[in-house]
Amino acid sequence: MMLRYALAALGLAILGAGITLHQPATAGTESPKIQATAHLYDTYCAQCHGVQRNGKGVNTIGLSVQPRDHSDTVAMSSLPREQMIKAITDGGASVNKSALMPSWSGVLTKDQIEDMADYLIYVCKCDQKK
Repeated sequence: MMLRYALAALGLAILGAGITLHQPATAGTESPKIQATAHLYDTYCAQCHGVQRNGKGVNTIGLSVQPRDHSDTVAMSSLPREQMIKAITDGGASVNKSALMPSWSGVLTKDQIEDMADYLIYVCKCDQKK
């Protein structure tokens, strides 16, 4: 019985340490707009695209099409900003990508969607490519 409590306590300690050490991909001294959009991403996008923005979210198990890795500079650089906006607004199928990506136009405002496209460019460091 004591061993069971010790193992439970150890499990909680490990979980607590993991939560304490975890920092989203955008933790730091970003602008308020970047911070606000990162919060929206964490709320609506991270379940599929991952907390680290790498396409490895908790909802991806069993998906036939894996979500895009937003941290991949090379792959993301090939996407025009307008295509990002269309995918977020109208869903993945609107840009010939996965129909599993929903339309966010009923949840996010036009400005928030445009900010999200800018945030994705920030996350992938696409604006820094030479």
